[in-house]
Amino acid sequence: MDEMSGKYSELKEYLQSLGSVAIAFSGGVDSTFLLKTAHEVLGDRVIAITARSCLFPERELREAAGFCEKEGIRHFIRESEELDIEGFSQNPVNRCYLCKNELFTKIWAVAREQGIPHVAEGSNTDDDGDYRPGIIAVREQGVISPLRHAGLGKQEIRELSREMGLPSWNKQSFACLSSRFPYGERITAERLSMIDRAEQLLIDRGFHQVRVRYHGNLARIETDGDGFRLLEDRALREEIVKEFKTIGFTYVASDLLGYRTGSMNETIPELKSP
Repeated sequence: MDEMSGKYSELKEYLQSLGSVAIAFSGGVDSTFLLKTAHEVLGDRVIAITARSCLFPERELREAAGFCEKEGIRHFIRESEELDIEGFSQNPVNRCYLCKNELFTKIWAVAREQGIPHVAEGSNTDDDGDYRPGIIAVREQGVISPLRHAGLGKQEIRELSREMGLPSWNKQSFACLSSRFPYGERITAERLSMIDRAEQLLIDRGFHQVRVRYHGNLARIETDGDGFRLLEDRALREEIVKEFKTIGFTYVASDLLGYRTGSMNETIPELKSP
């Protein structure tokens, strides 16, 4: 606990040293914690910037906007259409780099319009252990990562968020909808909509941590222990299959390994376990 408190103090000191900052705000666990802390330290010298796109479910945008309104934080929403980025829809292994590069170009434009010299994002130390080409774009764009600077990991961020009374403290982990596709599988607006609708259906049925991975006419569900227990209900399974077929899938499968971040990276040869 003392170590976590020390990291939190270091985070606040670091944010204070910035003077003012624009936070790339998705409404997730990490960016919500970062934004709340920055606002407590810097007040009106903090702004939040959120991208609206087909990769970002509308429910997440509504939550992000609602949080900023409740906290009295200036919030800017900018359109970002990743499918227009050259090469993005082909879903190459550097897809995340292409996306983040475009995203932070637009965020920097807002920050400069508002006279703010720093842009920050919410990655933490746990993000260091996975294949994340977007981090390269973060560095190239001169975007700072205060949570990583303070040495904070995901579980610490959740615990501190709980102590602060943030509703996001136990929110499911989220990644943009493009992460549901195997590399090389073409990303289209229609397919993104299928994934969004399928995941929303599961969330509405009580699933907390869940992903629907796209494999052509097959939807592969990744979920946690609570989700597996829900799937023991045959009637619910049949309802899910029926609704998924309405969405456009032919087959529905449950991944026996359950939810895990970056599962699509398992398809990259150099990252496969020996």
